[in-house]
Amino acid sequence: MRLDPNPSFRRIIAPWYDSDSLCYVVIGLMLVVFFFGLTGISVARSDPLFSGHTWVPLLVSALSLWVLVATLLRLVRRRRRSS
Repeated sequence: MRLDPNPSFRRIIAPWYDSDSLCYVVIGLMLVVFFFGLTGISVARSDPLFSGHTWVPLLVSALSLWVLVATLLRLVRRRRRSS
């Protein structure tokens, strides 16, 4: 059976892992991880024994910020497309 080239509805069905509510959950979790990384940076810089390990919380903060921005851009593009 061939797919109908002109279906009666044209709304794209998003998978559950790409829903708006899950994107908001990801944004919230990434904010928590980002602030956790900032706390780790301040602790690592305050103690001379840990100053060589500052790159770990810096990497955690940078990666969480990257995921946060990507998810925000996804939501903005989706809102712009739907209106």
